[in-house]
Amino acid sequence: MTLNELRYIVAVAQERNFGRAAAKCFVSQPALSVAIQKLEDELGAPLFERGKNEVTITPVGERIVEQAQKVLEETARIREIAQAGRNQLVGLLKLGVIYTVGPYLLADLIPALHARAPQMPLDIEENLTENLEAALRTGRIDAVIIALPFQPPGIITDFLYEEPFQVVVPHGHKWAKRKSIAPDELPAEHTILLNVGHCFRDQVLDACPELNRAEAQVTRTNSLETVRNMVASGLGVSVLPRDALTPKYHSRLVVPVPFTKPAPARRIALAYRRSFPRPAAIAAIRDAVAACRAKVGSASRAA
Repeated sequence: MTLNELRYIVAVAQERNFGRAAAKCFVSQPALSVAIQKLEDELGAPLFERGKNEVTITPVGERIVEQAQKVLEETARIREIAQAGRNQLVGLLKLGVIYTVGPYLLADLIPALHARAPQMPLDIEENLTENLEAALRTGRIDAVIIALPFQPPGIITDFLYEEPFQVVVPHGHKWAKRKSIAPDELPAEHTILLNVGHCFRDQVLDACPELNRAEAQVTRTNSLETVRNMVASGLGVSVLPRDALTPKYHSRLVVPVPFTKPAPARRIALAYRRSFPRPAAIAAIRDAVAACRAKVGSASRAA
């Protein structure tokens, strides 16, 4: 059984005539007839009743022709997949993003990437670093945007940008008019942090190690937006990354105050398997992120 034989029986079923079917398949009528007879002999069942003026499909022939059509459609799909594989910017890309980056980057990243690769939609997963690492290593996702350090074996990390931190306090707080705040001052206030498992929490504790003291007053929660809202309500102070403090996320009830220099910061990177076969797709994401950073810089200067 060959694909050509399947094409022939589908053509005969559509045309109800061997001559027209042969012309449609660009073969001679005898060649088509011999091929179909050979297939019928192989299957041990007649597919067509040959009349003088018309060809009729047998009941078993109808089912076989239906299946042949499906096979031919799937064969065409294989060619489409192969063609898409030759263009690395065509086809789905599965991207992971840590929770504390996704909400502030993706809204700008999606249109920036679409402008560069309109045929490469993103399937996005927001998650904790350890879960994204496991998904990346097993191939469930193709690339991740994470905070450094991130060094699993077989993984390449490309630095994207640095993001400094700022203290955030409620409007009217005694620190609201300060020009800067030292990291070791935070334990004097009720501080709101993310829960265990968030790498941003670890980065804040690295910058402000005094918050690890048993007597430090700390409340924990699950998202940066909840942190912002808890600060706005007057529960305490906290630390947010720069992107969470751009004008679009401004709240009049929350006042950002810089850290004393050098301000703590995190380094954001794009990570992907060394064996990933679409380097052009990775480059497109890098370029799109760079365009987003330029946009954020312009907005910050304008503000």
